Amino acid sequence: MCSCTSAAGRWACWLAVSLALSRSVASLELDELFGFGAEAGDEALEPGSDSTAELPLRNASILFFSDSFSKVYINTNGFVSGAKPPAKADYLGKMPAEFKMIAALLGDLDNSDGQGKVYFREDSSPDVLARATEHIRQAFPRDDDVDPTSTFIVTWENMAARGTTGRGDVLDRKRNTFQLVVASMESASYAILLYPRDGLQYLSTSIGGANKPLEAGFNQGMVQGWFYASQGTYYRTTTDEETSIRELTEYETNSGRHGVWVYEIGTTPVFIAITPGMTAKLFTEENVTKPAVTSSPQQPGQQQEFSTSETTTVTCVQSINKCVSLNHLLGKSIRGVCQMSSVLSPSDLIFTLIGYFFPVFAYNLETCANNRQKCSAFADCRDYTNGYCCHCRPGYYGNGKDCVAEGKPQRMNGKVNGRVFVGNSPSPVEFSNNDLHSYVVANDGRAYVAISSIPDSLGPSLQPLSSLGGIIGWAFALEQPGFQNGFSLIGGEFFRQAEVTFQPGNERLTIKQQFKGIDEHDHLVVSSELDGRVPDVPRGASVHIEPYKEIYQYSSNLISSSSNREYTVSLPDGGVQTRSYQWRQTISFQSCVHNEATRAVPPTQQLSVDQIFVMYDAGNQLIRFAMSNRIGSIHSGPPEQNPCFTGRHGCDNNAVCRPGEGLQFSCECTAGFTGDGRSCYDIDECRETPQVCGANAVCSNQPGTFRCQCASGFVFASDGRTCVVDHCQRGSHDCDAPDRARCSYVGGSAYVCSCLPGFLGDGRVCQDVDECRQDRCHRDAICSNTQGSFVCQCQPGFHGNGFQCKRQQTQCERHRASAQAASASSSNTGLFSFFRPRPAVGQYVPQCDERGSYEPTQCHGSIGQCWCVDAAGQEIPNTRTGPGSRPLCIEQTVTPPPVGPTPRPDISPAPPGTHLLFAQSGKIELVPLQGDGMKKDEAKALLHIPDRVVIGVAYDCVEKMVYWTDITGPAISKASLNGGDTIPVITTEVESPEGIAIDHVARLMFWTDSMRDTVEVAKLDGSQRRVLFDSDLVNPRPITTNPAYGRIYWADWNRDGPKIEMSNMDGTDRTVLVKDDLTLPNGLTYDPDNQQLCWADAGTRKVECMDPHRRLRRTVAEGVQYPFALVSHGRNLYYTDWRREAVVAVDRFSEKETDEFLPQKRSRLYGVTMTPAQCPQAYNYCSNNGGCSHLCLPRLGGFTCRCPDNSTAAAAAAAAAGRCEETNQ
Repeated sequence: MCSCTSAAGRWACWLAVSLALSRSVASLELDELFGFGAEAGDEALEPGSDSTAELPLRNASILFFSDSFSKVYINTNGFVSGAKPPAKADYLGKMPAEFKMIAALLGDLDNSDGQGKVYFREDSSPDVLARATEHIRQAFPRDDDVDPTSTFIVTWENMAARGTTGRGDVLDRKRNTFQLVVASMESASYAILLYPRDGLQYLSTSIGGANKPLEAGFNQGMVQGWFYASQGTYYRTTTDEETSIRELTEYETNSGRHGVWVYEIGTTPVFIAITPGMTAKLFTEENVTKPAVTSSPQQPGQQQEFSTSETTTVTCVQSINKCVSLNHLLGKSIRGVCQMSSVLSPSDLIFTLIGYFFPVFAYNLETCANNRQKCSAFADCRDYTNGYCCHCRPGYYGNGKDCVAEGKPQRMNGKVNGRVFVGNSPSPVEFSNNDLHSYVVANDGRAYVAISSIPDSLGPSLQPLSSLGGIIGWAFALEQPGFQNGFSLIGGEFFRQAEVTFQPGNERLTIKQQFKGIDEHDHLVVSSELDGRVPDVPRGASVHIEPYKEIYQYSSNLISSSSNREYTVSLPDGGVQTRSYQWRQTISFQSCVHNEATRAVPPTQQLSVDQIFVMYDAGNQLIRFAMSNRIGSIHSGPPEQNPCFTGRHGCDNNAVCRPGEGLQFSCECTAGFTGDGRSCYDIDECRETPQVCGANAVCSNQPGTFRCQCASGFVFASDGRTCVVDHCQRGSHDCDAPDRARCSYVGGSAYVCSCLPGFLGDGRVCQDVDECRQDRCHRDAICSNTQGSFVCQCQPGFHGNGFQCKRQQTQCERHRASAQAASASSSNTGLFSFFRPRPAVGQYVPQCDERGSYEPTQCHGSIGQCWCVDAAGQEIPNTRTGPGSRPLCIEQTVTPPPVGPTPRPDISPAPPGTHLLFAQSGKIELVPLQGDGMKKDEAKALLHIPDRVVIGVAYDCVEKMVYWTDITGPAISKASLNGGDTIPVITTEVESPEGIAIDHVARLMFWTDSMRDTVEVAKLDGSQRRVLFDSDLVNPRPITTNPAYGRIYWADWNRDGPKIEMSNMDGTDRTVLVKDDLTLPNGLTYDPDNQQLCWADAGTRKVECMDPHRRLRRTVAEGVQYPFALVSHGRNLYYTDWRREAVVAVDRFSEKETDEFLPQKRSRLYGVTMTPAQCPQAYNYCSNNGGCSHLCLPRLGGFTCRCPDNSTAAAAAAAAAGRCEETNQ
């Protein structure tokens, strides 16, 4: 132990600590993992891509969050769980999961090839416990009572990313090795995660056709509340950036050693939060030559040279006369005796010692140089002895990670979810994703909060809970001298939980709010959850809350407060009730642990709240709160009179009030604004400083600030500021074609090429795999190889997706069986009824071919007549012949095309630019697609059309134009997918346009009008308009096209006779396709790849499909709620649902719902369409207008030249001039 007291002695003591810590400089090597394998006594997990094994913990249970577990489950995919996990499809790419999980490195991993192994064991041996204790104490140097009694160790060795083995490219050779050690004692459990250098050779895996970064963290799963379960905490230790995975091995640590991460994951009796280790590494090793040490004979009072022996000792003599032991610091054996008072100064001595013990004293990587991007753009980074901290610059306030301009109004957005019982009601009021908006005038502490879509069964009873917005008031309260509001202290990332107990009924409510920091729009983001029961406040009653004071108590990472609050309820009959509730809350957050010089925060502060306003707006289903907030001393004293501290100063909302002497003050526009302080105006930084964002970046001005975004083809580098080339995005890579290979950006300007599923190669050259040689299809199916995939088609007489084929009775076979049964019932009544039934005389039995279709020629033997039938078995008029004669009947049944390709689970993603568009009242929203999956996080509004109700949506893939019908105009309009003005197309003689469809080949649009009861056609610019049908229509709505066959299909939801019809595009061959088992056919779509017409019926609550050639009909989904519109893409059908207020995806082949998208704004959704990156291949005779003078209308096998109707002056003039000719081609 060091006890030197002089300056030199203190240097030597510092050296002792430095040398001890220097053992952790180097990155963790593979051979430094805890022992594993058969020789260590490990069990091995079964090979596979989703294997699980149970590990009973016989020596000690582990504490995880607030629970205790006596067994755990080990899984291939890089995690350990407290319960047996479900199939990986339920959690991969969908975190947080519903079960408790320690994710050491979660991804779609695989060890089926025998190279990878997953080892696990429970271990209480002394050497393992000693090593675990060393890691924990190094990470938590202040915890002196760490003494684990048991561990369990899981090692994932040489694990491959699923889908990469056997490919022969660079990804085939990349393997990951990492380890998890959980050490437990009676009061706590710790997770030690070890990521050796070169142990992480890939950073992402393919999930759902998209590359997703691996992730690590601690997931609490579902947590049971008083009345229902909700998702608990997911403490992620990595981000969505691959660089955060790479940093696990070399650039970051919380334990003093690269590649070693330690977390306290559970405590008893009280658990607060997952706690990371607090020790950043201090040294790195460099290879430099040791300085020479000069030797001289030892004389009294002089320095003795260092020499090597069995121990390491440096002795301070003469003026110090104390001993500092540095034994076994580096595994070296050095003995030295120094006399500090002569020859060497303390600084010379320390660097001489450093040069001897290890090569160089290097900087700590937990410094600003490596972490500046983690600070706010308005903060400075400052290094400390043990790390760094972020500090907001003058003119800004916050915790350094989040900084906002002084005086600037603050906006907060978020979502509110809840399950609340009102009064004695046995049923809760449930709500989800309700909008919360807040606005705070920061320079006077006034906060406004509004929550939308609160039903009147709950809204009045939430009025007493002004504290729903009170936390926002505390965050931005007007600061009194020497005191700080919440945002100044902890920034915008924290968790708040409040418990409310109402009197006298003892109702209880829990409020949980997660504040997520500042988003890209400079708004704070919060998610809120309410759970419990509140006393009933009658409808029409108002609530008044008296001003109150609340004391906040502060500690390092926790703030708490409690109070009693009174409120009065003024009843509609004039009565007044006085009620109260008890309020307790805790606020947990992460502070910067390195800054020991942080300005002292008073351990208690008082929040004073007055001018409280609460109201429930029943008409708009809004609950509103407003209040004025000040933070100051708990002690009574004369109140501050300076207007800056009372808020009565008259400064602009975008200004900060600067107090002067007495009552003097000045107004100063906040950063990003200019003016005299009484009036402030936004500064357009993008215009005034054009180069502010640097090269290859685009500047976007915002109130009080600006944003930089990298130009197309560029991405931000790791510093978050420099835009570097993304070769994958720009297409400047040397990977094989996009339909054969994938280019994956890996940081900087680097990328990796890999072959898509269905191809083999190194990513630069990829060759197709012939899956048909691998017997992938059903034995009763035909396999056809395609590039990168294959097609399975059931043979004639079978139905299914090609992977499963079953024999199915066709319409003809059912008809035949029914006729035979009828014959049997009429003839099997006598003595010989046990004989095989025969048709009765006069009974017609249809003849079916080997595929189960009607034979084109049907005969009735009893009467000796034959006739022709269509595909549905209906007699074709004028074809019946008498005895001895058979008509020449043409085959009416069209052999269906393959139902595939049926993609494999690792389906290749769709080409870039494939989107789903849907209409929602006054806007059209866009959801990008990847493969058949919706990229919901990237959804955004494509087009805002205020005060309009958009019904139908269609897309022209040639000119990339979006068309829509609007019943409020009424009108049909269009706009470019790439932006631009709205262009009116049809604005006259239209009453209620609903369905709309495009023929991109003939350049035509078709629409239905449910008021005019018409089906109409026009050119895409709205010219050459013609009514195709205006009879036998009641409520026509959806319409769709088949350009290759020159067909249109539409549905009429006439309740007295709903039907789906078909005709040629020129209006000929009008046919009713479906009229049975229909109620409200709202949605209609045609899939040209599989030649399937599909519809959604809101009455039968089914989604069905039909081959319009063979009229084979099948149900795809049952029990849907209220579908409105429908579109086909790949293997999915997407429909909008009025009741769910969602876009729902259904797999046509598995006949199961696969996904759901809930827009941020909840309301009815209308039309839906696709925007393919490339036009589907199709041809019809009108691709160049067919030589027609006006309208060229395709039909099956030809086209018709038609004149527009004479409904407009221009059309009438053209017809009168004789310039329009009608012909059939």
